Amino acid sequence: MNPASPLRLLLEVALRSTWRRLVALRNQSWLLLALIVSFLAGYALLAFTLFYKGLQFLSRFPGLGGLLVERLLYLLFAFLFALLLLSNLVIGYTNLFRSRETAFLLALPIPCRTVLQWKMVESTLLASWAFVFLIAPLIAAYGLVNRVDWHFYPVVLAMIGLFIVLPGIAGCWLAIIVARFLDRKGFQILLAGVVLGVIGLVLFKFRPEPITDDLLETRVLAVIDRLLDNTRFAQFPLLPSYWLSASVQNWSEGAVPTALFYALVLLSYVLFFGAVAANRLGNAFYEASSTVHSRGSIFSNWTWFQRIEERRRNLQRLSVLLRPRDWLDGLLAWRGWIPSDVRALVAKDLRVFWRDTTQWGQTLMLFGLLTVYIINLRHFTRQLDSPFWISLVSYLNLGACALNLATLTTRFVFPQFSLEGKRVWVVGLAPIGLVRVVRLKFWLAGCATLVVTLGLILLSCSMLGLDLAHMVFFGITITVMTFTLNGIAVGLGALYPDFRETNPSKIVSGFGGTFCLVLSFLYIVGSVVLLALGSPWGWHPDAMDQFTPARAASAWTAFVLVSILSGWLPLRLGLRKVAVTEL
Repeated sequence: MNPASPLRLLLEVALRSTWRRLVALRNQSWLLLALIVSFLAGYALLAFTLFYKGLQFLSRFPGLGGLLVERLLYLLFAFLFALLLLSNLVIGYTNLFRSRETAFLLALPIPCRTVLQWKMVESTLLASWAFVFLIAPLIAAYGLVNRVDWHFYPVVLAMIGLFIVLPGIAGCWLAIIVARFLDRKGFQILLAGVVLGVIGLVLFKFRPEPITDDLLETRVLAVIDRLLDNTRFAQFPLLPSYWLSASVQNWSEGAVPTALFYALVLLSYVLFFGAVAANRLGNAFYEASSTVHSRGSIFSNWTWFQRIEERRRNLQRLSVLLRPRDWLDGLLAWRGWIPSDVRALVAKDLRVFWRDTTQWGQTLMLFGLLTVYIINLRHFTRQLDSPFWISLVSYLNLGACALNLATLTTRFVFPQFSLEGKRVWVVGLAPIGLVRVVRLKFWLAGCATLVVTLGLILLSCSMLGLDLAHMVFFGITITVMTFTLNGIAVGLGALYPDFRETNPSKIVSGFGGTFCLVLSFLYIVGSVVLLALGSPWGWHPDAMDQFTPARAASAWTAFVLVSILSGWLPLRLGLRKVAVTEL
């Protein structure tokens, strides 16, 4: 018999492991499983309804509906391509250079290119499954509005499968380059210059252009074209998102030859770059892996950093002789407010977070997106000239801040208990106990994220020009939502731990992480709707006369009850499971 291909063996093992995990779900509560399936189906139905209503609304504009839908489709796939590229870069770097499985496979008699091929497939699937889940309701709504034939859906699904391969290949290639040359001073300067240049270009390109009265008197199409001028970059013919968008639109309109042309262009690039990455990047991957695991710091070539590091080592040796405490321990031990056991656990979590490059690297990217959001908030102040727009924009801003908070809790708070790994028995047998450990993780995550979200909501309200009453109202609201979302993340993280996995991205992509994301999303939507219905500021000029305190009290009571049940119940169940966990 011919020996089996190592890549095929790795794929078979992964498929069997996935199938066994799915089969193991039968041993869990059927009620909980049915609840999760209902949440997923509810999200798909809600997203489909919103997309369908929105596309129907745009298509009613005579002469402009098709233009707006076409431009929105180009923009959507262009931004999704950029986000997929960043996601594949981060996940690919973690899978290739921070995974124990990769180190184990490299020590086996398996070609390096086979290990790279497997990790490339795994990273692409981990980074793209959410994209497919989010885009499916939009494609279904788009096809229903345009009354397409049945073959539109399988063809578009196949093209989306081709589309997600390109950012997966590019992300792994960029991860190898970053891992190989990140310790070089010239590469660091070049990387910083590129990042600053891109930020400057975005700020310059997307600056708002005021519309004058003379411009409004011209033709409507000219005004629309001028307003959408900054979106023309999404129609650049060499972008993969352009090929996908053009193929989807031409197929829906019946221009099958043109759609096939763009689909074949996408297929040719996938085959070419896939063959190059699978067969030619193996040696580069091995060299980059050796470089990552052999260097001590990425700043090893900086003279000033070497001096600081040498002084730090000397101070550390002196502190060991005098008193074994560094600056973090000294800060936490200030005034003696924090007990020693709590201080040790907090210092451990903070150090683990800081030493993991992928963790704080993703945090920086998230804050970069938040910076773009904050910068563009000032453009909404020109439309805040009526109670309706003030209420709409303020509650949309609350929803955006809460969704950012849900991203933080799901990505960084949920896997915290699982990241204790096989060493969890050390913490569990310590006098502090696992139950207290989970509670401390909840309070640490709640206080840390509250600083971010409270500052974000106050800054955004200030840039929107809202008064003090609005700022206090939304500040209290986001505080309640912060501890609720952290309770969801910590509780579900304790209910569905994965101590055998060291990659936070894989932990979040599992069953518990998906449940945490869906539950957080539903809680945010329900809370924002409840608060908007009971808003004391109203939605039209005469609303203050019709305002009743009972309506606002009912909305706030319902919001508080939903918050307590959504946050306290998962946390309570998680603490109960941790209390009976056998180590």
